[in-house]
Amino acid sequence: MPTFDYHQSPPAGLVAGYEGNSVAVKVILGVLISIALYNAIELTILIFMTFHHYRGLYFWSILLSNLIGIIPSTIGALLHFFAIGPLWLSLTLSNIGFYFMIPGQSVVLYSRLHLVCHNQRILRSVLWLIVIDTIILVIPTTTLTFGSAFVRTDPWNNGYNIMERVQVTWFCGQEFLISSLYIWETVKLLRLNTENRRYRENIMYELLAINLIIIMMDVALLAVEYLNFYYIQVTLKSTVYSIKLKLEFAVLGRLVSITNIHQPQPAGRDLAEFPDFINQAYTTSDFSHAALIDGGSFRFRRPERALSG
Repeated sequence: MPTFDYHQSPPAGLVAGYEGNSVAVKVILGVLISIALYNAIELTILIFMTFHHYRGLYFWSILLSNLIGIIPSTIGALLHFFAIGPLWLSLTLSNIGFYFMIPGQSVVLYSRLHLVCHNQRILRSVLWLIVIDTIILVIPTTTLTFGSAFVRTDPWNNGYNIMERVQVTWFCGQEFLISSLYIWETVKLLRLNTENRRYRENIMYELLAINLIIIMMDVALLAVEYLNFYYIQVTLKSTVYSIKLKLEFAVLGRLVSITNIHQPQPAGRDLAEFPDFINQAYTTSDFSHAALIDGGSFRFRRPERALSG
């Protein structure tokens, strides 16, 4: 297990990339980077094929978290750990990716919470939590990263090593909180419907399974961080967050299904109607129909509006 003195040096791999001779470690790094980049490319295609209208917080948060989050972060890790190019370039790319990938994931979670929760107090509290935590954690992390990499004095190194663990732990906890609120609000919404019991139970089980997978990935990420495998943790983080974004499409299908449960079909309407941000080519997916609005167009309605008809 790698060990280092918090007061003597930055984490192994921060300054000069991976300097070991282990083929296994190099293979692991290469595999994780490849998976993250593959997922990012696939996500980009899925996003533009799935969303019919390119607007709204949910669309932009998931798109930016992928394009300006995962991709730069992964490329930065590739340049960094395999010593390709200058250190400042790899760290700059990694930090830009960090801004959009980590806090961006919380914004994605908030945007879908906004679709099932109409308690404005909860929504405002979550939004302020994301904004304040991002400011408090992102600015010190960036400053200490460059300070530890280029200044390399004991205070900088110690500060970075502490802040790295704090921000990883805190953001994982924040995502767990938002996901828990989402599950809670979704279960409450589903209980309002007395029909389709089996269908409602299936949705709840699927949502719980998806969020359990996300929690397990966060636990694995925390374990690698606290075991001091810095170079593995950085590349694993991009892979984990790319998988989280892919799971968002599964959650998206459940969101539309939940709305469908509470929306009566007008007489004479086709059952294959879709929200306007979903491309109607996905007729064989879990994405279901939404209500009509004036003018014959479609949109994904807030659940409380769907309930009120």
